[in-house]
Amino acid sequence: MLLAGALVSALLTARTTHAAEDEIYTYFRAEELGYRIGDGDSFNWDAEGWIGGDYNKLWFKTEGERVNGNGLENAEVQLLYSRLIADFWDLQAGLRYDFKPEPERGFAVIGVEGLAPYWFEIDASAFLSDQGDVSARFKAEYDLLLTQKLILSPLLEMNLAASSDEKRGVGSGLNDLELNLTLRYEVVREFAPYIGVSWERKYGQTADFARAEGEAIERTAFMAGVRFWF
Repeated sequence: MLLAGALVSALLTARTTHAAEDEIYTYFRAEELGYRIGDGDSFNWDAEGWIGGDYNKLWFKTEGERVNGNGLENAEVQLLYSRLIADFWDLQAGLRYDFKPEPERGFAVIGVEGLAPYWFEIDASAFLSDQGDVSARFKAEYDLLLTQKLILSPLLEMNLAASSDEKRGVGSGLNDLELNLTLRYEVVREFAPYIGVSWERKYGQTADFARAEGEAIERTAFMAGVRFWF
């Protein structure tokens, strides 16, 4: 009798787990949607979303910058297949397309995204362009709760390349580094206005290409916008 009960319990658990794995969910988050005010004011966005279950997802990512008076400066989209490979970690692979800067480029993508110890959000990817150029990007962010609604978030992002692409102003080595510090107030968990400061700098050949075009290699800007998810 006990054995029969145990078997029934195991079957019910397996069916419940299988049903949970088959459920489809959706998620969207705009990490940044707002203005950066400094030397060359700009409107910036950084958003991502997915559809899928606990183990397999289809991801969409986009980020870009529109500089006042100059139109789109940077704009990219990614479409990725994501597979859970460990607790809080996904392996991702797919395609990326850059509309700006010109000339437009397509890339193959492979990377990981997840939570490192102490709840650091990590997004690391390697790219292979349609011209054979290899590059990489690393992004790390941390949420520090000052109160239940007030959250301080430092962010670090860097881009690297194995070879130069002068037409796009990209040099080999470390291309650029960005450090952001934002303070947001969660009106509700899903919606939070933010303010902050952003510092960006180009390095190496990328900085040389920028100087040759008469562009600044360093920029500090005040940030203001909204962050939301659903």
